[in-house]
Amino acid sequence: MRAVIRAGDQPGRIGFDDVDEPVPAPDEAVIAVRAFSVNRGELSLLEIRPDGWRPGQDVAGEIVVAAADGSGPPVGARVVARADQAGWAERVAVPTDRIAVLPDAVSFEQAATLPIAGLTALRSLRMGGPLLGNRVMVTGAGGGVGRFAVELAVDAGARVTAVGHPADELRALGAAEVVPEVEAVEAGLALVVDAVGGPVLTASVKRCRPGGTVVLVGAVTQEPATLRLWDFGGHGVSITSFFSAMTGARDDEDLGTLVGLIAEGRLHPHISHLADWSELAETLDLLRNRKLGGGKAVLTIS
Repeated sequence: MRAVIRAGDQPGRIGFDDVDEPVPAPDEAVIAVRAFSVNRGELSLLEIRPDGWRPGQDVAGEIVVAAADGSGPPVGARVVARADQAGWAERVAVPTDRIAVLPDAVSFEQAATLPIAGLTALRSLRMGGPLLGNRVMVTGAGGGVGRFAVELAVDAGARVTAVGHPADELRALGAAEVVPEVEAVEAGLALVVDAVGGPVLTASVKRCRPGGTVVLVGAVTQEPATLRLWDFGGHGVSITSFFSAMTGARDDEDLGTLVGLIAEGRLHPHISHLADWSELAETLDLLRNRKLGGGKAVLTIS
């Protein structure tokens, strides 16, 4: 089968090669990949991994080999999954507890946006406790994680301040307030989902209410955060970094929640770039140079 491999001397540091078919463990199913999305973290991995390494985590497609232990969806089921790696390929083996069945109303392209960005948004919001009636701020709100976080927080009953652009699109997702920078936000936030870090993280802490929470999901800036004891105001504001694997939640259940929200019209994946996977190198360059305009880049496999 055809698969993407790391090739340091090729455009985008990737190449296409013929590789062996996946051999699934008893609790794994094999998915014929129809669409996948790319994440900034994979750009970093392509810089440091050896040639021949196979990237890819966000996949959607059809089950072609069901798990031998009887778990998971049957052959023919339309699914979305989070793979550890090797998902940019015609087929990939994934543990069944990371696979969710797609409702008919959800396309492969929509589903492929979810595993990393959608799970990060959903789980980081949970770290803030009940959101109904509380104020939530999302920084980097125009990106893949940010857009999901804004809409999910609004759906949970929060009053959301989005820091980012484009303002009209963020308001359409339900943000009550859209501002260009954190300094324009009033204090009293219950939760901040911060995808920027550095000085933005510092400013976010200062705007939390007593007992508030800041969840750091990314750090696009190279500038350091500078926090002093009195920045916390003596109110026990907590800062936590987000790692999906450490939440204890099951991917199949949370992905099922997300695709259900899409089917109900309550969550709207934003695909800013859609192309055939033969255009992956060009897509990675656009992502690397921040020319995708927010949202997710999705590649399809015929």
